[in-house]
Formats: sequence, C-alpha cells, structure tokens
Amino acid sequence: MTSTDVTGAQSAGDPAANEAVGGAAGAAPVPAQEALKDAPAPADGPQLEDEGIALPGQARPAAKGEHVTRSDRPRSFEISDHPVPVTSMEEWRFTPLRRFAPLFEDVASDDREGDPAVEHRVELPGSIAEHGTLAIGQAPRGTVLVPEDLPSAIASARSEQAVHLVAPKNTEVADPFRIEITGRGADRRGNAHIVLETEESASATFVLNHTGSAQYNENVELIVGNNSQMTVISLQDWDDDALHIATHHSRVGRDAKLKHIVVSLGGSAVRVDVIGELIEPGGDIDNLGLYFSDADQYLEHRLFTDHAAPKCVSNATYKGALQGKGARSVWVGDVLIRKQAEGTDTYELNRNLVLTEGARADSVPNLEIETGEIEGAGHAAATGRFDDEQLFYLQARGIPEIEARRLVVRGFFAELIQQIDVPEIRDHLFASIETELARSMN
Repeated sequence: MTSTDVTGAQSAGDPAANEAVGGAAGAAPVPAQEALKDAPAPADGPQLEDEGIALPGQARPAAKGEHVTRSDRPRSFEISDHPVPVTSMEEWRFTPLRRFAPLFEDVASDDREGDPAVEHRVELPGSIAEHGTLAIGQAPRGTVLVPEDLPSAIASARSEQAVHLVAPKNTEVADPFRIEITGRGADRRGNAHIVLETEESASATFVLNHTGSAQYNENVELIVGNNSQMTVISLQDWDDDALHIATHHSRVGRDAKLKHIVVSLGGSAVRVDVIGELIEPGGDIDNLGLYFSDADQYLEHRLFTDHAAPKCVSNATYKGALQGKGARSVWVGDVLIRKQAEGTDTYELNRNLVLTEGARADSVPNLEIETGEIEGAGHAAATGRFDDEQLFYLQARGIPEIEARRLVVRGFFAELIQQIDVPEIRDHLFASIETELARSMN
C-alpha cells in the first residue's frame, strides 16, 4: 500500500459535496444512490486542514456557533435542547444528513404486538443467572451517558427500559455476554439504551451483534469499575438498507482497562460515536476498529478520549478498506489531555486502503493538550492504494495477482482481528472479508 503519514486531516472533506448528499436536515429524504449521484466529484488529491491542537495556555479560536474544544459540547437529556444537525456544525460536516434524516425525527419505536421493530435477545454466560432493566432516571443509567446530540437524546427519551448487564464484583466471567440485535424492516424505527457494567475487580466481555434492517438510534453506556477489565465488541453486520446512529460512552475507573472494538461491515449508512472518559489514575482505553465500505455505503466513526486524570493510557487503531463507486468512510479521532492529566500516554492511528476507483476516505486526527507534563501524545493517518512493490514481490514468487491482492488485504486487517478474543467472531470476520474481496477481485 502506498501511504503517507500526515500531521493534519487527510482528505478533510468537500463542503459542496457534503451539502449535496447531506443538505438541510429538514429537507425531504432522498434515495441514497440519487443523493450520491448528484454530488460533485471531490478535487484531485488530498485536501488538508489545520489540526485541532491547543497548546498549554492557548485556546483555538472558535468559528461562529462552534465549540472551542470537543469537551465543550452541551449535554442534556432534553430533546428540545439539541438542534437538528446541519452541515455547518463541526460534528456533522461530513455526514450525509438526508440519508440519516429519519433518525432525527422524535418518534417512538415501531413495535407491534409480538413483533418489535428491533429485537434484543440477551444471551447470558452460564455463571450469570439473570439480567436487569433500568427505567429512565434509574441509576446507574444516565450517570455516564448524557446525550450530546439529537439522535442520542431521542434514543434516551424513547427507551422506557434499558437492558442492564453486570459482571459482579471480584468475578471473572469467562464466557461473553451477548445481545443479538435484529432489525425487522428498513422502514421501521427502533430506539434503544443499553447499560454494560463491570463492578470493582471484575472482568467480562460483551458482544453486540447488529443484523437485519431498521432505522435504529442506539445508546450504549459503559461503566468500568475500579481495577476491572471490560471488553466490548460491537458488530454492525446490517443488511444493505439499514440506517444506524450509535453513541458509546464509557467512564473508566482507577487502574481499570477498557478494550472497545467496533466492526462495521453492513448497512446503508452507519455512524458510531465512541466517547471515553479516564477519570481516575491508572485507567487504560484501547479503541480498535475495522470497517469495509462498498459501493454507495457510508461508514463514519468518531472517537473522543478525555484524559481527566494523571498516569492514564489510551490508544486507538482503526483500519478500513473501500471499494466501489460512492463507497465512503469518515474517521475522526479527538484526544483531550487536561491540565491535571500529567503522565498521559496516548496515540491514535487510522489507515485506509482504497481498492477501486470512485471510493473516498476522510481521516481527521486531533489533539488538545493542556499540559506539557506527559509521557507521549501522537497520531498518524494515511490513505492509499495497493503498493506495487508488494504486489510485484508476491507475484515474483509465483502468486497470481488476484491472490496477491487478497493476501495484502488479509494482512492489512489481520493485526486487528487477532486482537479479538472471541474465536467465532474472528472466524466470522475473516470470512466476511473474503466475501467482500470476492466482489471486487473476481
């Protein structure tokens, strides 16, 4: 793969093109392919913008209506406190708003007797007898996740009961908790709030598997107790016509570790916003992501890690591949190192592999640093095609070109997939990537 590390945004976006596929959120929705077809082609070559870096004692000037830092966004459970997204908002400037417009409407889930719009089937480990639910306002629901945008506020208000899964104190739960989330129709609306918790000195893995089709707003609240370890794997394996906006918000305690994994393969348009708060010394967040965008498919991943305590660690590694006309991915990574967060060590990395003409990847890493007393802080982002030298090397050893290209893509993703500790998910991902490659290489 030919790639170049950049210190700012990689292909930071074309407002005119975004407006064509996004438009005002109040406009009538249009078919996804039609919206993309009307969008002007991006200019040749990467388009760079300034990094969002604030040096100690300095604040980056804010544009009209913009927040000075990522952490300044207002939070509220009240739907009326959140404006309808428009492309002039920094947090929505890449997003094709017309495609997501149904999820900006404050409507209840389209549940019918015996037929929910989105079914949530909970599978518990053998050591856990039952799971609970939490009503609106019932702690710990809402103690970590307070909505920052309209879809999250709607999901919170429209979910009367939240699924609550808990790994008890001083317990190592060997088998994963699972929630099978199945949409029952592309024209049916679903809203959900899920609370996952590891109590003090507990360890557990939680798997969220999204299949079928729906218009789905989702909140996932993660409470990682002191000295506990939580792994969350969220699979977006939707049918081709699904719409999905999710907010995952975690709070990590003292000497606790969160491994958060997002895999986005399906859906017409998917946006996952991952927020992590390190509030006590010794906390650790490892964000991993894998995505594969096909023709006319939009996948957006946003990360915000808030270092609010000393001696914490965070790392982010997201990799994506794109193929087909209109395939689009967006990755935005924000890290805030607060004044009190001395001894912080953080790094974020995004890599994109473009397999065919007509695909586009935007990559925007940002750092906000309020103290110079840190161990390290950095980022890298690159987007490129196959490296001709790699292909020549493999072909010179008798490997046909198609198989050589497959080997390169497999190797590109293997590093991430091998970090998933659930064997059947690893196997499923390797098989899914093979299926995706067969579409473009045969």
